[in-house]
Amino acid sequence: MRKIVWLVLVAAFGSVGWFAWAVFMPTEPSGQTFVMLRPGFSTRRIAAELKANGIIHSEDAFILWYYLHHRRSLKAGEYLFDKPRNIIDIHNRLARGDVYFHTVIVPEGFTMFDIARAIEAAGLGSGADFLKVAQSDTALIADIAPSAQSLEGYLFPDTYQFSRMMTMQDMAAAMVRQFRQVAFQIGLIQTAGAMVAASSSPSDSHQIVLDTSVESTVVMASIVEKETAVAEERPLVASVYYNRLQKRIALDADPSIIYAELLAGSYTGALHHDDMQFNSPYNTYKFVGLPPGPIANPGKSALEAAMHPAQSDYYYFVADAQGHHRFARTIEEHNKNVAAYRRAMLGH
Repeated sequence: MRKIVWLVLVAAFGSVGWFAWAVFMPTEPSGQTFVMLRPGFSTRRIAAELKANGIIHSEDAFILWYYLHHRRSLKAGEYLFDKPRNIIDIHNRLARGDVYFHTVIVPEGFTMFDIARAIEAAGLGSGADFLKVAQSDTALIADIAPSAQSLEGYLFPDTYQFSRMMTMQDMAAAMVRQFRQVAFQIGLIQTAGAMVAASSSPSDSHQIVLDTSVESTVVMASIVEKETAVAEERPLVASVYYNRLQKRIALDADPSIIYAELLAGSYTGALHHDDMQFNSPYNTYKFVGLPPGPIANPGKSALEAAMHPAQSDYYYFVADAQGHHRFARTIEEHNKNVAAYRRAMLGH
C-alpha cells in the first residue's frame, strides 16, 4: 500500500512539475513567427497552431491553463511572436487580442492603383481585390459624391494600421472616414452627409468663379496634387486651372492622360506626343473642362488650394528644373519659360 501511495505521489509531483515547466518556461520562437488564428477556431485548434509554430511547449498545458483561467475568450487575428514568452504571457495576449497590425503608407497623390499595390505589399491580401472595392463601393461616398464612379479621390492619404482580419471594404472605409474628417475640418463638408460650397472672396476685378460641389473640388484638388508637390504653389496652380475653365480653354494637364491610360490598362510608364490624342473623357488635352472624376487622392493642402485658389491672371505654368514652376499670363511668356526650362535641363 505504501508503495502505491508513493507511486501516486511521485506521479502527482511529476505531473505538477511537468505542468509548471510547460506553463512557466518561456519558449523562444525561431525568428519572427506569424500565427493566424481564424474566427471559429476551438481552444484545441488554437493550441495546436501555437505548438506547430513552436510558440508553446505543450498543447495540453495551454488548454489546461485556459480552462483554469477561463475569464475571457481568446481573440481571433494574426499574432507576431518574436521574443521568448511563456504560456501565461501568450494566453494573456490572445485574451487581450493584441493582434499584429500592418502599416500601409498612402502618400499624397497616390491613385487607387498605387494603394492597391501598397496593400498587397503589406501582406494584407490581393491588390486586385482592393481595386474591385475601390471601383465599386461608391455607397461609401454617395452622400457627398453622388456621381462618383469609384472611390478615387476619397481614399485619404495617411499612414494606416490594418490587420489581416480586416476586409478590403474595411480598409477602404477607413480611408474614406479619414477623408471625411479632414474635409469637415477644412470646411469642404459640414457633416458626414451635408455639403458646403467651396468659396472665394476675390479682392480684385479678376474674379475666379468656382464650381462649388464637393466632387468638382476634389477633382480639381487631385489635378493640383499631381502637378506640384510644393504646397505654397498649389493655390497658384489651382488659379491657372480655374482661369482656363472660365475661358473654356482645355486644362492640358499631363497627369490626366496618365490616369486615362491607367484606367485603360495601357500606361507604359512615360508619356509620348501621340498620347495627347488618347480617347478618354479623362484626357484634358482632348476634352475641355474637368475630367469626370478625380485622377488621384489629394491631401489636405491640395484640397484647400482647390477651395481657395489664388487670385491671378495666369493661364500657363511650367517646371523650372529646380522643383518649382514658372507662371505666365500669355503664350509668349509661357514659351520663353519653356525654353528656359529646356536650357536648364540641357545644362544638367
